[in-house]
Amino acid sequence: MGSLEEERSPLEDGLLQSEGRGLYTGDGSVDIKGKPVLKENTGNWKACPFILGTECCERLAYYGIATNLVTYLTSKLHEGNVAAATNVTTWQGTCYLTPLIGAVLADAYWGRYWTIAVFSTIYFIGMCTLTLSASVPALKPAECVDSVCPSATAAQYAVFFLGLYLIALGTGGIKPCVSSFGADQFDDTDPKERVKKGSFFNWFYFSINIGALISSSFLVWIQDNSGWGLGFGIPALFMGIAIASFFSGTILYRFQRPGGSPITRMCQVLVASFRKRNLEVPTDSTLLHETHDKHSAIEGSRKLEHTDEFKCLDKAAILSDVELKSGEFSDPWRVCTVTQVEEFKILIRMFPIWATGIIFSAVYAQMSTLFVEQGMMMDTSIGSFTIPAASLSTFDVISVIFWVPIYDRVIVPIARKFTGKERGFSELQRMGIGLFISILCMSAAALVEIKRLQLARELGLVDKDVAVPMSIFWQIPQYFLLGAAEVFTFIGQLQFFYDQSPDAMRSLCSALSLLTTSLGNYLSSFILTLVTYFTTMGGKTGWITDNLNEGHLDYFFWLLAGLSFLNMLVYIVCAKKYKQKKAS
Repeated sequence: MGSLEEERSPLEDGLLQSEGRGLYTGDGSVDIKGKPVLKENTGNWKACPFILGTECCERLAYYGIATNLVTYLTSKLHEGNVAAATNVTTWQGTCYLTPLIGAVLADAYWGRYWTIAVFSTIYFIGMCTLTLSASVPALKPAECVDSVCPSATAAQYAVFFLGLYLIALGTGGIKPCVSSFGADQFDDTDPKERVKKGSFFNWFYFSINIGALISSSFLVWIQDNSGWGLGFGIPALFMGIAIASFFSGTILYRFQRPGGSPITRMCQVLVASFRKRNLEVPTDSTLLHETHDKHSAIEGSRKLEHTDEFKCLDKAAILSDVELKSGEFSDPWRVCTVTQVEEFKILIRMFPIWATGIIFSAVYAQMSTLFVEQGMMMDTSIGSFTIPAASLSTFDVISVIFWVPIYDRVIVPIARKFTGKERGFSELQRMGIGLFISILCMSAAALVEIKRLQLARELGLVDKDVAVPMSIFWQIPQYFLLGAAEVFTFIGQLQFFYDQSPDAMRSLCSALSLLTTSLGNYLSSFILTLVTYFTTMGGKTGWITDNLNEGHLDYFFWLLAGLSFLNMLVYIVCAKKYKQKKAS
């Protein structure tokens, strides 16, 4: 008489396998010990409060330093305006470049969890170092006496910038990994969890802006009124809370295994396809090399279905006569799997969508530059109070905090009825809407400037470098529109680069999406330089002058609106041609 296992019918086997698939995640996620995870006990929204709390506290810490850093450099380290501005922009640019380091480490070797853990510790050490440099008298220059301000010594500078750049390094491991790690808590193969994943990105961005709001209001006031030691110490404390929050959820997390270096895999595809450049790609794609079982050769990645684009890269997966005879397919520098080739193809397809994000980031950069300069030439008083022009950026944060729940709870359910899509809009549609709103934002800024210049002419203030009696609150619509554009474009980017990236390259693709912010700032500076050069030729005043009353800042805003419109047209063409990732 046979065993019970032998007596089970094929139907019973199928039912048991189906039940197993229902109990466990289908995307290859594991627990902290590397074992398959039960859906009921891990991930989903039960794990997200720890991750969202981590992000909120980390962003509070970051903006607690970044928002008022230029003031500290000028008032406490006694730097000039140009040197201080250069140091701030260099540091912020570094903060958006270091995510490439963290992303490669996360995808290739450590996984997202341990990358966040290690770099959070580095971040915290940097925060503590910065706090000490602002608190210990020996680590900061003496106060100014009348107009004499002693410069900081080399040692004082060394301690301060050590802390600052440890923070830049720390943020490089956190930024590309936290959003992806949060999204990892939802099973891609489960339709219900896939919908929740879209909602997660909304609330993730919401958490960022809650932290930013507290920093730009409460912490800035503390720094200006209660001292910089306390003003830097509070962000350091919140960074400590962020680390504690992150580790508290460990037993609830789902983990994706690192898949090896994505850069190495891309190089292997190029080398293998070049070596086989003279071979013909078979018309039957099943003849291309791929593993025979259900698992991909890349750790932590599902198999990807073959696509017909970029056939020259398919040559990397051709099995030559020599390889077929020897049966040796283990050298990826000679033969790659279809999945490995498709990874490369996905990155190529994503590139045009990624590039259009740079123009949007250039528009976003105006919030901390020309929007502020425009506001400084307007009436900033309310009764006896004077509002700093830069503080109006709070309305951008408030706009995001307002729009995220509206989008998640109102817009998505309504859109779902019309589009039939589980998330209301696809990521590409969502980003496109954001690009359109950015055009409206620049147009609103231009209209405000037209009105301001008109008033300056009527009151005879064109030749005078003084503010025009027009309330700064006329800027609120442009800030509010920019916040709405963020909710659509930046959150859409987070979703797009997570969902469409290869499983084993998600941190890297998140880092690339962050890179658009850095490149957008550089592009804004480049456009500004070109505009200044061409509009001042022949001794002309130019569009952007030291006295904005005699310039034409409105022309610059219209130029950005026009570039944004052209960018949107290019984006629409690229989005229509884009082919979605197909994971088997």
